[in-house]
Amino acid sequence: MPLLSQQITSHIKDGSWIRRMFEAGIELKQQHGAENVFDFSLGNPDLPPPPAVAEALNELADKAREPLAFGYVPNAGLPDLRARLAGMISKEQNVDVSAGEVIVTCGAAGALNVLMRCLLEPGDDVICMAPYFVEYGFYAGNFGGVLRPVDTVRPTFALDIAAIGRAITPRTRAVIINSPNNPTGQISTEQELRELSDVLARASAGRERPIFLISDEPYRFLTYDGTTVPPVLPLYPHAIIAGSFSKSLSLAGERLGYLAWNPAIEGSAALSAGFTLANRILGFVNAPVIGQYLLDKALSAGGVDVSIYDERRHAMAEVLRQAGIDFQMPQGAFYFFPEAPGGDDQAFVERLREQNILAVPGSGFGFPGHFRLAFCMDKRIIERSADAFKRVMGIK
Repeated sequence: MPLLSQQITSHIKDGSWIRRMFEAGIELKQQHGAENVFDFSLGNPDLPPPPAVAEALNELADKAREPLAFGYVPNAGLPDLRARLAGMISKEQNVDVSAGEVIVTCGAAGALNVLMRCLLEPGDDVICMAPYFVEYGFYAGNFGGVLRPVDTVRPTFALDIAAIGRAITPRTRAVIINSPNNPTGQISTEQELRELSDVLARASAGRERPIFLISDEPYRFLTYDGTTVPPVLPLYPHAIIAGSFSKSLSLAGERLGYLAWNPAIEGSAALSAGFTLANRILGFVNAPVIGQYLLDKALSAGGVDVSIYDERRHAMAEVLRQAGIDFQMPQGAFYFFPEAPGGDDQAFVERLREQNILAVPGSGFGFPGHFRLAFCMDKRIIERSADAFKRVMGIK
């Protein structure tokens, strides 16, 4: 007797390769000892939060003695926090965003679900760039939408503007970009974003329902070699940002994110009302209030030390060079997405696992022929993995 819906049964079967490999890593560590397993499967930020977070926690311990210290708060988030977020986003985007154009969400995942709940009608299409975070498809499917991946250009993973244009149909409701990208670490250039915005503007002309440009930006802060992430809000009137502080403040478990949108959107107040309602009726109600207080205190104190991730990036690059594995140097985030020798990413990932290396096949990101390595762990672990990679590649 089936107990689950067909959709959920299908999702479980397809599953997330990331979680699958993470769970395989737990088993390997039990068998061989954690020090003998090189787990690059999960992008779980390991750096401690900035000192301002600990200071805020101490303040909250005193606040806990007050009546209603952690009671209900507005569904869109604490007003002071929204104002501070608006100031931060205005500087990043070179657009004057007000607190009324920001809501606090349960992480970027919550933000994207709120977005799609408000924007999608059953059968609407959401275009994304492959490789992509697999749960985009689940999020769209939650509300009757259909994810339509469009491949990026090999080997640089640049946006294929012409292919995106060809993929747009009358049912296209949104296009998602993710920059810096998970899993490639590549950053879309301002020229690419301008060209994409032009395509969307032409496609939206005369439509009753415009095509939205959704920029998923949890790694915006994490860039290297002086590279910056171009703002999207000035380029396209129907642009919306989803962000989070899971990585920048190492607060992944607190589930703190936000939505912010271009104030030039006609009907901005309706968006705010819809997003706030969806934030409530999807069951989040609002982001956890303790997390919001922490964020309010820590937002202006700076994030984690990006130079530590940069050192790890160079260490991982050296390991791959020594093993003779081809890759593009990531411009941001904390992932490599090398080519799978032989072309069969799943078979190669299994060969890696035989040497106690955990990676995720590119098939899990809609882009076979590559594999993902997360380098958010101690540099010494990365360096110790060199011999295991060489063994996989037959190098003595």
